[in-house]
This record gives sequence, structure tokens and C-alpha cells, in this order.
Amino acid sequence: MEIVCLSFDPQGLLLATGSMDNTAKLWDVETGKDIATLKGHSGEIVSLHFNAEGDKILTGSFDTTAKIWDARSGKCIFTLDEHNGEISSAQFEFTGDFCATASIDRTCKIWDVNKGKCVATLRGHVDEVLDIAFNATGTKLVTVSADGTGRLYNVNNAQCMATLNGHTGEISKVTFNPQGTKILTAGADKTCRLWSADTGELLQTLEGHTDEIFSCAFNYEGEIIITGSKDNTCKIWKDSKAVKEGPDDEF
Repeated sequence: MEIVCLSFDPQGLLLATGSMDNTAKLWDVETGKDIATLKGHSGEIVSLHFNAEGDKILTGSFDTTAKIWDARSGKCIFTLDEHNGEISSAQFEFTGDFCATASIDRTCKIWDVNKGKCVATLRGHVDEVLDIAFNATGTKLVTVSADGTGRLYNVNNAQCMATLNGHTGEISKVTFNPQGTKILTAGADKTCRLWSADTGELLQTLEGHTDEIFSCAFNYEGEIIITGSKDNTCKIWKDSKAVKEGPDDEF
């Protein structure tokens, strides 16, 4: 069956894969052996994420639920089942005390990992929520949607701090830079956009792709961006001058 998502644990010793066969698997990176199969979802697994300690895994599925698993035993700890539509993204915040799930039901939910309980429901999007990201300290959460907007939330009070307006089509991917000062979004309008993580102000538009952009990421230092598009290319963008003038390189 097709593998939809994958994630390394923080130590780089385990690889988790999520599949259309409704299971996730844990693999030993050194030997390549399958060491556990996580069974319990009734729909394909489209998102998975290790916590910072590497002892828990969060999976999100088209069965409308997310599950928290013990990465050592492969046993399900909690099922998070308050969404009314398929899960599109699931993420732990840095401390591992909370996680968030995004859904096509147009909401994002924040959960207490130790209790398996929903502590906040973030509303405001008028179409499917397609991706989410925490900043490095877990104090901010950004959501992006098929409605073409992003929303930046204060995690502590679940209040919307800013709306990211500028894309002219759905936004499929979002991430913070490692410093937590900027947000990067990728859209169906063939652009990626950089935003202030404090005010939500649009800082730069990265143009050059000729089709939808489905993936984007910062390097560890936050000075290089890579974007991947349906136009069959990846582009690498470096520093403010390179971003203004165009991509630094293309593959």
C-alpha cells in the first residue's frame, strides 16, 4: 500500500511511516527492520509526528481521529475523536504536553496529551484546514486553509493574533523558521509567502514556480528556504537579496 507520510524520531534511531493500509509502522533505521505496527485507525494515516522526547507518536487519519501511541510498546494511549471530518495534519508542540490536529471540518483542536482531552477548538476558517505548525517554544500555532488564508493563534489563550491574507488560492503547507520570527506558506497560486510571526504582516512573496507549491521548509539556521512544486521542480532561496531577485538554484 502507498506510504503517505513519514517521520524520524528526534534521535534518528526510528523511522515511522503512515500508510493507506490504515496502519503506521516503526522501523529500526540501522537495520531497516519493522519493529512495530500501530493498528487501530479505520482510514488512511495522512500525518504522523514524534514528540521531542521520542517516546510518543501522534497519528492523524481520514477516519476523523488522531491517536497518541507509546513509541516503545506500539500501544495506543489515547484516541482523539472530537473532529467531524478527516484529519489533515497533527503536530506535537515542543514540550510534548499539548498537540494539535487540523481537519476538513474547518477547525483546529488543541489537546492535553497527558489526559487525551480537547482543551481548545480554534475556529475562523471557512474551508478545510490543511496544515498547522507550532513555533519552537509552543507558544504560537499557525493554521492554513483551502480558504486561502492563514490564522496565527496564541496557544495560551487560544485567541487569533492575526490573519494572513495574500494568497489567491488554497494554502497547503505552513512552517515557522527555527527562530520563530517568520512564517512560510505554500499555495496553489504558485507562490510561497513569508510573514511576520509577530504581526502577521506579509514580508515577501517568492515567485518563480509555474504550478502549485505543495511543500516548503527552512534549513536549520533559517537562512535558506526550499520549495517543491507540481511543476516538477524544487527551488532553493537564499537570504533577502536572493529572495527578492529570484531562486538561487533549481533542480
